[in-house]
Amino acid sequence: MEDNIYSGMGNDARIEGKVLQAFEKNFVQVQGILDQNRLLINEISQNQTSKIPDNLSRNVGLIRELNNNIRRVVDIYADLSNSCAKSMEISDEGESKSDERGGQKRMRSSS
Repeated sequence: MEDNIYSGMGNDARIEGKVLQAFEKNFVQVQGILDQNRLLINEISQNQTSKIPDNLSRNVGLIRELNNNIRRVVDIYADLSNSCAKSMEISDEGESKSDERGGQKRMRSSS
């Protein structure tokens, strides 16, 4: 029966590892997009300040790119949230299954 306890713990660790890898990957991706947005905002601001017609018309495309980047960030966070929720469901299912197999969870006594 102890083998089941340890194998369950291994599954939890693998799930947590995958979740952490997904977080890290997504946060690195988001940071890259946010860095790009900072550059876009600076260029848009400079173009606006210059009041040169060509620069002002270029801002239309830059603002579209900025909006698309913001949408990408929102999508990444939505996907990350869904992945996290799914991993929590899997973890909760694993805990309830181990409870059904003989109460493998142990409660610490307060004494």
